[in-house]
Amino acid sequence: MTDLLAALLLGVIEGITEFLPISSTGHLLIAERWLGQRSDLFNIAIQAGAILAVVLIYRARLWQLARSVLHGDGGAVHGQPARDYFLKLAGSFAVTAVLGIVAKQLGFALPETITPIAWALVLGGVWMVLAEWGAARRARVLGERGTITWTVAVLVGVAQVVAGVFPGTSRSAATIFVALLAGTTSRVAATEFAFLVGIPTMFAATAWELVALFRRGGLAGEDWSALAVAFVAATVTAFVAVKWLLHYIQSHRFTPFAVYRVAFGVALLLLVPAGG
Repeated sequence: MTDLLAALLLGVIEGITEFLPISSTGHLLIAERWLGQRSDLFNIAIQAGAILAVVLIYRARLWQLARSVLHGDGGAVHGQPARDYFLKLAGSFAVTAVLGIVAKQLGFALPETITPIAWALVLGGVWMVLAEWGAARRARVLGERGTITWTVAVLVGVAQVVAGVFPGTSRSAATIFVALLAGTTSRVAATEFAFLVGIPTMFAATAWELVALFRRGGLAGEDWSALAVAFVAATVTAFVAVKWLLHYIQSHRFTPFAVYRVAFGVALLLLVPAGG
């Protein structure tokens, strides 16, 4: 297999799995066993491509939020003032930033090896089923609620840090289901808030990693052609995957993703040597 084809496949895998609630880390770790391990810069690039796709999808919403801050005329987002929604996005990101720096300084992070990721996939899948059942019960009692409260915003910020500390958890799964359990009973509203707060979070994490890599001199010797192919592939496939997910959740539950996570996690535990 050529290096360009391997880069293309890794970009596609990143694009599909980054925002679906199935964990991109686990899929990339397995893929690299057959396609070859990539540089830190390569991994940063494909993640940036996936984030760019979400920015493109939510460009109208982002412009609405920017207007609400600059001119105070942003209208409403899921039934609440756009400026209030923006402040909760900013607050959620601030919680992630502060706790993320603390976790980084204290060294709180599991190794990105197969066994802990596989268990995170399995346990996360079980939790998704239970969480969706609980969220459905809340929706029957409370009705359809798209409002983002400060409780939801803070807990989503915490969930992002938990997902970062435990590879395989899936940032999107953690944040969406925390929002659903904390009072936002609309799957569409919970998913949108999770994806929007993920934009500054992932851009900040990417910038942090890029600066650290530059200081270590890790930009030399990169295959820029392969990196460009992977970046474009990640952007395009993430755009398609997120568009599909946003349409899917309007009338379907997340249960199939939970079942897939459990099956994938069990397969990893059975087929991949411990500590691999």
